[in-house]
Amino acid sequence: MRSGLWSTAGFDDKPCPARNWTSTSANARRRLPRVRRPVGSAAVTRSYSDPLAPRAPRKIPELPATGDVVAEDPMSGFCGLVVACTNSAVTLEDRQGKRRNFPLDIGAFLVDGQQVTLVRPASAPAGPAHSASGSRAVAGLKARTARGSRIWVEGIHDAALIERVWGHDLRVEGVVVESLDGLDNLPEAVATFAPGPGRRVGVLADHLVPGSKESRIAAAVGASKAGPHVLVTGHPYIDIWQAVRPSTVGIKQWPTVPRGTDWKTGVCRALGVSDARTLWGRINGSVRSYRDVDTPLITAVERLIDFVTEPGA
Repeated sequence: MRSGLWSTAGFDDKPCPARNWTSTSANARRRLPRVRRPVGSAAVTRSYSDPLAPRAPRKIPELPATGDVVAEDPMSGFCGLVVACTNSAVTLEDRQGKRRNFPLDIGAFLVDGQQVTLVRPASAPAGPAHSASGSRAVAGLKARTARGSRIWVEGIHDAALIERVWGHDLRVEGVVVESLDGLDNLPEAVATFAPGPGRRVGVLADHLVPGSKESRIAAAVGASKAGPHVLVTGHPYIDIWQAVRPSTVGIKQWPTVPRGTDWKTGVCRALGVSDARTLWGRINGSVRSYRDVDTPLITAVERLIDFVTEPGA
């Protein structure tokens, strides 16, 4: 007898097995590849840098400011050799002999195109390796008996400047520098001194140019009996002041003084200085080494030192 409205005719009477449609059969699971990890390994994670995060500052190399370093200040374009260095500043000198001081700021200089920080050398020598004249300094110099030979200069300013640059060399060689108080006194001084073997005289003359009074005096002394033992040489400048480089004194050039006007007086007036003593103090105090004076003076003094210290002379 049929019951209900549905008929089971044509249907399989076997029960339908239950299926778990949300899971995978055992056979299917065995066919899935398995990822094997080393025992104790952590999960691999990716890290991404934040482009807006602050970056660590770039380390700028430090370089000792020794005498063989050529550095450039990029702000001013000034480039020069290191000639001095303190705890807070360094002094550079360019090819024209001009010097400028710069603070030892971090990364403030360029050396060979690379940004560096100049620092004071850790172990500075006890004394300068070279004297103001550029010669090798003699450590522990003791007083030496003066030679019989002499170097004469025209005035006290000449003597002070020679001492400032070549004083160390003269003490090493035992050479005394004396003032003539004017080249007009040279013939009488030579006659009194009586130069000869072991008693040579070297004379530094101002304005030693062809046709000048100084050149005529030098020629007369050279032609005298004492001539072989006397050497008169010098520089072309009217006064030894002019042999100091203008940049050393802080001026562009030495003023032109009209003929007939005392040269020192005219220079003081042109530079607005009250008197010669004040200007000379400024000039002499600015000279530190041979780099602060012009080549003609350097050549003349070196020649005189060689002349009066020549072995067997």
